[in-house]
Amino acid sequence: METILHAVLQATIVSKCVLAFLLFMSIASWAYMCGKWLQLRASQRRVASGLNHFDELGQLASSLHMIEKDRNSPLFGITRRGVREFNRINRTGDTERLLNDNVRRALHFGIAEEMAKLKSSLALLATAANTAPFIGLFGTVWGIMYSFQAIAKMKSVSLATVAPGIAEALIATAVGLFVAIPATCGYNIFRAKLTAIEGECITFGGQLLNRMQHEAGEHENGLSFAGEK
Repeated sequence: METILHAVLQATIVSKCVLAFLLFMSIASWAYMCGKWLQLRASQRRVASGLNHFDELGQLASSLHMIEKDRNSPLFGITRRGVREFNRINRTGDTERLLNDNVRRALHFGIAEEMAKLKSSLALLATAANTAPFIGLFGTVWGIMYSFQAIAKMKSVSLATVAPGIAEALIATAVGLFVAIPATCGYNIFRAKLTAIEGECITFGGQLLNRMQHEAGEHENGLSFAGEK
C-alpha cells in the first residue's frame, strides 16, 4: 500500500489529474447508485403494494381512494392521467366508443412519464461505466510515454529507470477498471429493476382500464381522484 501511495505521489501532474478525476467519478457513481437503489426499491414496493390492494378492493371508487393516499407512488401519476381522460370522455357523452382507445393511450403516456422519472440521470452511470476505462487508458499511455522519456534522458534501460512510469500506467488502468466495473454492474441491476417496475405498471394500467370499462355506467358523473372531476 505504501508503494502504491509513493508511486501516486511521485506521478506526473497529468497522471495525478487523471487519478483525481477517476476518484471523483468513483465517488459520484457510488453516491448515485446508493440513491438510485433506495429510490427504485421504494418505488417497487409502492407499485407492488398498490397492485395487491387494487386486486383486493372490489369497487373502482375504493381502489382510487387507496391509490390517492400515496402520491409518491408511480401508480398515482398513471391513475391520474387515466381518470382525467375518463372524465373528459364522460363529458363528451361518447363513453362506449372512446373509452378503450383514449384511456388506454392516456395510461400508456402515464406509464411512460413515470418511467422517465425513474430513469432520470441513469445515463450518467452508463457514461461513467463506458468512459472510465478509456480515461484510465489515457493515464496508462501517459505513464508509458514518461518511461520512454526517462530512458531517453538517462540512456539506461534499467528497472529503476522505467519502474515509476510503469507504476503510474498500471495504477491508472486499475483505477479506471475500479470505476467502470461497479458502474456497469449497477447500471445493469437498475435496468432490470426498471423493467420489473414497468411490467407491474403495465399490469396495473390494464386492470384499471378493465375496471373502468366494467363500471363505466356507474360513474356517469365522472370519477373523483386528486381533484380530477
